[in-house]
Amino acid sequence: MPGPNTLYNLYEFFWKDGFGRIHEIQQKHTQEYGKIFKSHFGPQFVVSIADRDMVAQVLRAEGRAPQRANMESWQEYRDLRGRATGLISAEGEQWLKMRSVLRQKILKPKDVAVYSEGVNEVIADLIKRIHTLRSQEEDGETVTNVNNLFFKYSMEGVATILYECRLGCLENNIPQQTVEYIEALELMFSMFKTTMYAEYLSCVFDLLAAASILQQPLCAELQHALQSSPLLAESSGDKPGQIHVDNKLKAIQSQLDQGEGVHGGLLTHLLVSKELTLEEIYANMTEMLLAGVDTTSFTLSWAIYLLAKHPEVQQRVYEEIANKLGKDQVPVAHDVPKLPLIRAVLKETLRLYPVLPGNGRVTQKDLIIGGYLIPKGTQLALCHYATSYSEENFSVANEFRPERWLRKDNLDRVDNFGSIPFGYGIRSCIGKRIAELEIHLALIQLIQNFEIKVSPKTEPVLAKTHGLLTPGNSINVRFSDRK
Repeated sequence: MPGPNTLYNLYEFFWKDGFGRIHEIQQKHTQEYGKIFKSHFGPQFVVSIADRDMVAQVLRAEGRAPQRANMESWQEYRDLRGRATGLISAEGEQWLKMRSVLRQKILKPKDVAVYSEGVNEVIADLIKRIHTLRSQEEDGETVTNVNNLFFKYSMEGVATILYECRLGCLENNIPQQTVEYIEALELMFSMFKTTMYAEYLSCVFDLLAAASILQQPLCAELQHALQSSPLLAESSGDKPGQIHVDNKLKAIQSQLDQGEGVHGGLLTHLLVSKELTLEEIYANMTEMLLAGVDTTSFTLSWAIYLLAKHPEVQQRVYEEIANKLGKDQVPVAHDVPKLPLIRAVLKETLRLYPVLPGNGRVTQKDLIIGGYLIPKGTQLALCHYATSYSEENFSVANEFRPERWLRKDNLDRVDNFGSIPFGYGIRSCIGKRIAELEIHLALIQLIQNFEIKVSPKTEPVLAKTHGLLTPGNSINVRFSDRK
């Protein structure tokens, strides 16, 4: 099987900042070595797959508890501290148990639809915040670094659903406890890349020590820093989440003491049903918040950037909203299916900028893929960014064309394993419906209220890999009052 060797990878990833360009390297290696290729990081061996049908074969062959890769440091930290794991870091039967419990309240569209009112309250605050921010600019319209704004929107929205309370992220004066929580989440995300690649980097340090390129004591110090930094970040993010869980638990107990009925959302259900331990609830609330904030904020930022750059698409979306919903009607979940173009905008945004440019799996049985025998226990890298930009999968793949996702009739399905931003099967993103709700409702109301335009401060924005696919620099756009 073809592929780059260890020395090439050392040069590419460390000398040329390859960890920040994994999405580009996927495409480069696919062109050089083909749709299936191997890579070495010292003793670490990975098979990369950049073909739609091969990706489908791998995912369709998965068992009841597919195994991901590269989360060992989170698992080790929680084991060391005697803490439970959540869906991100758990594997096997433990993961399957938690998934089965959590999916009851957030996996089906009808279950998530009940959160529309709470999400719309957050969107109303988002629009107020846009008015405040743009008033501070000379042109009275530009909002700089929209990802910072959407980070706070996403955090507020996810917390409203997970913790059943408001944090105040979009207020002019953010509460101090929330400021500390935001800082903790930003620290966790900044260390996310290190966490994902910790095993690779540890192998590299061992290799450098063995080759006498680095002295053994220095390698040991580097490995300790590598292991401890993401764990410190996660520790800082755990505590604020526990406070909100404990507050809800006290509120429930107070209701019970007064003989009142207990009603609520996901957290209330988990605390009352006791299907998960309190430690497992702490872990899952923290991990789902971490998984839901940046993923949603990056996607919203990219969507706004693309709509500003393509006013003709934005106008078609606005006309669809005005005709099928109304210019001033506040949408709820059941309105979204009436607006296929807004759904297509999200799908096309995620094709061009998949939140996870790649995904990892460890094979649980021997597989024949692309004519090669892949033994059980092999680590696979599914190259979603490369398949998203393949002309075999999508014509004019480099262009923003949401209409490619529109169905011609009720029997037409536009499925394509070339772009599966939420994954596939039992290990697909459990927060998919929440993310879609937050993004769809936000986009609809932003377009109802504003014409989103390029600004003199708008610059070309390239993607950068930081664990997730992020904007490489600030996205600055104008929010002009829609007339």
